[in-house]
Amino acid sequence: MLALAILFVTSFTASAQSPAAAPMPPVPTTRVLALGHLTPGTTRDKIMPVMQQEVRNTVRLYLSGKIEQWYTRKDQNGVVFILNVTSVEEARALLEKLPLGVNKFMEFDLIPLGPLSPLNLLLLDKPAAPAQ
Repeated sequence: MLALAILFVTSFTASAQSPAAAPMPPVPTTRVLALGHLTPGTTRDKIMPVMQQEVRNTVRLYLSGKIEQWYTRKDQNGVVFILNVTSVEEARALLEKLPLGVNKFMEFDLIPLGPLSPLNLLLLDKPAAPAQ
């Protein structure tokens, strides 16, 4: 049911995009998607000496609740984290302190995430239809 509502709201907002259409209210950043990739020139021989500490520090972030989910990338060497933080700056600060970040072996593309704003349309009061 929720998926159907999201589909309806998304298609409605896409068709309602006109100069007169009101913008969606802003939503807070509730997570950050971190797409990690090895930097150019990084080799297995370079990263292996720091991997044990990298894994330990990453597990600490997970156990402290900062990393909500973690995945390996299938398209290239790297990781994907969903971070429990409310800003890109906080995410960057956490990830740059990991050994791969300190040694400039891995970089992250950081994408702020928030609640699906078109759901606000479901909360709008609609005027009552005129009586006939």
